[in-house]
Amino acid sequence: MSAVESTESTKDVMSEVADPSLRALIEDFLVDYAHMIDDGRVEEWPDYFTPDGFYQITNRDNYQAGRPIGIMQCKTQGMMKDRVKAIFEANVFEPHVYCHLLGRSRLREEKPGRYHARTNFQVVRTMQNGGQDIIATGKYIDIIACDGNAPKLQDRRVVLDSRRIDILIVYPL
Repeated sequence: MSAVESTESTKDVMSEVADPSLRALIEDFLVDYAHMIDDGRVEEWPDYFTPDGFYQITNRDNYQAGRPIGIMQCKTQGMMKDRVKAIFEANVFEPHVYCHLLGRSRLREEKPGRYHARTNFQVVRTMQNGGQDIIATGKYIDIIACDGNAPKLQDRRVVLDSRRIDILIVYPL
């Protein structure tokens, strides 16, 4: 079952995360993820995922239709490490930074230790010359594994609102 099917078929049986300390733990984790990218610590990116973690950037149309098409896709933590290595060793791009703006997450518990989160986001890119552009808006659809210690992303779908994709998406969103 895909994450789309899983999210849609289980949303009626899931309950809101009521425990304030668990909610804070997961929300802090999601904010830390954005700060890690914004602070240029992209080499830490794979550590935010389980070993079998899945990461995909897609657009709203493909996500809603359940199409497995992605602009960027990594099926394991190892693939994410390869992606980071390519950023530093193979890709050529003008240096820039991101700034994530996050909405409050909607957190639901599917079963103990497994949580679904939806977080709206906007990403602004600032170039060395000071130019700024909004490069992405959309939502994160996450499945988070949390055994009470450190949360980890098991599945992150970055669903962009637009079909028009910025060609300079180098770093993960």
